[in-house]
Amino acid sequence: MKRGFGSDNHSGVNSEIMKAIAEANVEHALAYGDDEWCARTEALFREHFGPQAKVYFVFNGTGANVLNIDAMCRSHEAVVCADTAHINIDECGAPQRVVGCRLLTVDTLDGKLTPDLVRTRLHGFGFEHHSQPKAISISQPTELGTLYTLQEINALSDLAHSHNMYLHMDGARLANAAVALGCSFKEMTVDLGVDCLSFGGTKNGMLMGESVVLLNPVLDVDMKYRRKQMTQLCSKMRFIAAQFEAYLSTEVWYRNAKHSNSMAQLLYGELQGVDGVKVMYPVQVNSVFAQLPTEVRHALQQEYFFYDWDEDADVVRWMCSFDTTEEDIFAFVAALMRLL
Repeated sequence: MKRGFGSDNHSGVNSEIMKAIAEANVEHALAYGDDEWCARTEALFREHFGPQAKVYFVFNGTGANVLNIDAMCRSHEAVVCADTAHINIDECGAPQRVVGCRLLTVDTLDGKLTPDLVRTRLHGFGFEHHSQPKAISISQPTELGTLYTLQEINALSDLAHSHNMYLHMDGARLANAAVALGCSFKEMTVDLGVDCLSFGGTKNGMLMGESVVLLNPVLDVDMKYRRKQMTQLCSKMRFIAAQFEAYLSTEVWYRNAKHSNSMAQLLYGELQGVDGVKVMYPVQVNSVFAQLPTEVRHALQQEYFFYDWDEDADVVRWMCSFDTTEEDIFAFVAALMRLL
């Protein structure tokens, strides 16, 4: 497959991550998380998120999001989220089917919730005929590549807690956000009142495996049983833990995210002044959303794979990865300009 800009899931595995997997592939080890790799990596998560943090390794991002929602909500409760949220658009209804709760979506201009937008869904408390709002879920960065500031996250957590609700963060690309904001994971989550986190690395150089990070101990109720019931308990868990150990202990996360962010900035810079191309949202992490003529969009997709974001409006999404090169950017822009 030609190296393109379809998704940061299309890239391969970082060499340091692959080495860690190979090094864990020795002799026998206890299964289901009772191994030395899991013990070391759980301690590493506590270093990054604080002593109260409890991590549960899972297979994928959908599992992480659903397990977090299950920790926060019962079936008669509801989660407030942006209409573009991954849990609303790209989970195939998993939260509704597995947890049974409702998603209360909010239209946004840039993928970001605000306290005023959330308040439009905060009604019917105590009324038995209405699903009860119990959680707010935000993506950092958002599905539009925009970032919540630390102050914005704090305001949402204050709002949630004032209504006896929780704040969940979908952090599939949290490393990209941390690099862009120049802050630590803890400063962007625990210190701002985030209650639980879906923390991923697959989009940033890992092979597979994500994690549920419970930051509020109140939510850590029978989670090991819930994970098992949701088919997210990996028997050979050392191979997920080994990846996260290499990812977090050697700053693989930082180098990879910094590179993919910088490649998106390079792509954005190369598009400046190109007639017929309009960048739709601020380029803050590793994605560029652009509008271009229909015929050009179709022709370029014959050469490169990338996703239509809004087909009716001719808006596409271009994602940069940890292994994207400057040559990839220049060749892609050259092909685009030739078609224009």
